Amino acid sequence: MTPSQAHAFSRADRTHIGVWWWTVDRWMLGVVALLIAVGVAMSFASSPAAAARMNIGDPFHFAVRQCVFGFGAAVILLGVSMLEVRGVRRAAFFIWLVAIAIMLALPFLGHNAKGATRWIQLGGFTLQPSEFMKPALIILVAWMFAEGQKGQGVPGVSIAFGLYFVSIALLLIQPDVGQTVLITVAFGAAFWMAGVPLSWVMLLGATAIAGLSSTYFLFPHVASRVDRFLSPDKADTHQVDRAAEAIAAGGFFGRGPGEGVMKRHVPDLHTDFIYSVAAEEYGLVFSLLLISLFAFIVVRGLYRAMKLSDPFEQVAAAGLFVLVGQQAFINVAVNLNMIPTKGMTLPFISYGGSSMLAMGLTLGLALALTRRRPGAYTPTEGLAKAGAFA
Repeated sequence: MTPSQAHAFSRADRTHIGVWWWTVDRWMLGVVALLIAVGVAMSFASSPAAAARMNIGDPFHFAVRQCVFGFGAAVILLGVSMLEVRGVRRAAFFIWLVAIAIMLALPFLGHNAKGATRWIQLGGFTLQPSEFMKPALIILVAWMFAEGQKGQGVPGVSIAFGLYFVSIALLLIQPDVGQTVLITVAFGAAFWMAGVPLSWVMLLGATAIAGLSSTYFLFPHVASRVDRFLSPDKADTHQVDRAAEAIAAGGFFGRGPGEGVMKRHVPDLHTDFIYSVAAEEYGLVFSLLLISLFAFIVVRGLYRAMKLSDPFEQVAAAGLFVLVGQQAFINVAVNLNMIPTKGMTLPFISYGGSSMLAMGLTLGLALALTRRRPGAYTPTEGLAKAGAFA
């Protein structure tokens, strides 16, 4: 072994990768890698049933594609997490612009599925631009809130609200109420963490509740989902019922890998209802462990974000972790029939290229913002020490 090899990734290594390795949250990297691995494993479990229902000859069609998506997400996450704070802001700005441009073109060039036009066809891949717009928007609004607080004449709050309204307007055109709710909650969290008066936060919350309530009357599919949830005996709840049966059948330790049977009767088993497949084959214990992994990411991420000294970095990182945690919560809650169906994927676990790649982007941005840098954390916190959270 050469001296250079012996000192690879040592604390004395000042190469770009060496510095990144000793400043990034490696525990978070490990948990995300585990989630991607679980997602691939779950895809192998659900792919044969999904392929058979869609008359696809290759039983592992979705599993193979999920492996590719998982690798792509890992590459994006690692690459983005190496960015400096300035690079994070620049990347978010260009990603948001490109995503919004594609969303503007969706009514004319978009691919329609299940009554919504949310995707654009790129060869054999369907891209959902709103997935990438979400983390970019959180970065931009946090940036604007921070600029507005400096008192240098930048109308940061007004610009942030403008970015938010443009984004949700294009989402509602598709229509995509679920993503609108997701973005609204994350935006509200960023708004609150930016230190604005509580009365403003309450006003925003009341407006959001009124807007969400109005979707019941404006969008028939929203009314249908709410009605099915409130009156299951008067509507078709086949998918939710089969998912509930699958979760119940799993018991504490599950039927065993590949032994699930209810997945053959859940139409969206490989996407929105992958949690039910995991619960049936691996049981309640595994399901709780899976939830704990997401809880670890959110709690650890928020803790680190709140210790950051720069207001922009603090709000942006926290908003991104809220985004991930909220999406995981919504998916699990739908599977457990706690809330109406939303069409929301389980981060890193559900099948889907756009979702997987965008989650890699989201946590890559969050990891870049929470890296240990000189002056990044308050001096009194252990995070400022070289060995903290290593």
